[in-house]
Amino acid sequence: MTSAARPPALRTEPGPAAPTQGRGSGFPLLGPPPADTGPPQARNRTGDSEFFLLGLSDDPELQPLLFGLFLAMYLVTVLGNLLIILAVSSASRLHTPMYFFLCNLSLADISFSTTTVPKMLANLQTGSHSITYAGCLTQVSFFSLFASLDSLLLALMAYDRLVAICQPLHYVVVLTPRFCGLCVLLSFFSCFLDSQLHYLMVSHLTFCADVEIPHFFCDPTQLLNLACSDTSTNNILIYFIGAIFGGVPLSGILFSYMRIVSSILRVPSTGGRYRAFSTCGSHLSVVCLFYGTGLGVYLSSAVSSSPRKGAVASVMYTVVTPMLNPFIYSLRNRDIKSALWRIIRRMA
Repeated sequence: MTSAARPPALRTEPGPAAPTQGRGSGFPLLGPPPADTGPPQARNRTGDSEFFLLGLSDDPELQPLLFGLFLAMYLVTVLGNLLIILAVSSASRLHTPMYFFLCNLSLADISFSTTTVPKMLANLQTGSHSITYAGCLTQVSFFSLFASLDSLLLALMAYDRLVAICQPLHYVVVLTPRFCGLCVLLSFFSCFLDSQLHYLMVSHLTFCADVEIPHFFCDPTQLLNLACSDTSTNNILIYFIGAIFGGVPLSGILFSYMRIVSSILRVPSTGGRYRAFSTCGSHLSVVCLFYGTGLGVYLSSAVSSSPRKGAVASVMYTVVTPMLNPFIYSLRNRDIKSALWRIIRRMA
């Protein structure tokens, strides 16, 4: 039989396409997603409503003590930094670039503590360790924002001291109000971009099983360690961002103080050297406290295998440093002390 005489092959008309659910299909998923039938430890918990913050201690007898201690420290932080802002705003002689940067540093310190401490206090009071997924992402974003802003503001204050000591005749020309405002605005904008990078980085992580964070806030590095997806790119990104917003400002501060010390040593009189050093004492103390505690936390987490010890060390730069900054500037600065006394006399 020739091919022309063969009966035609049977053909079935295609019916309506069933929704595809396989990953190899190029068509979108039209139906509901397949049920998660895998083992509990392999399920994706990224979209779940809660994470768990383990805090500083599991001992129930320590919870009231920790609550009272951190509540007092938080109130001192807010009150002390607000007094600095009020003192600088009320005294016209303090309307200078140095105190303008100090006001912004105080505002950043209040916001920095507010990002982490109130949630910790709420968990201590209620006995709950939970934080919503959205709340954790928000905490990561604001923590990155104000930590980076603190670093950049300290660098700007070092530049202010550099110009004041090394180029005093050009101080008013270089550090104009417009220039200072633009520097703070650019710093805030760059730190906002940094916070959004951290937000996107954490939001794309996949978490498995119950997410228990051995910290009192959503630390980005802890979240990277808890993710069950590949975090190699995230680790590179977080170290790169840390080098930009931590290493570059610190390098600028060190360079500024090398120039400052070199200039001061050329001053012939001892009294002149002391006055020049005294104008830098408060800022240098804050720089050592901020970067010293941050470096201590990094080293303690690298040496110690216990994440809880790293959480305890983190209290230094997240809570203690913002609380001590107003005392450092008010106790070592006559202008701030006189402005505060005038405010206290008015209130009395």
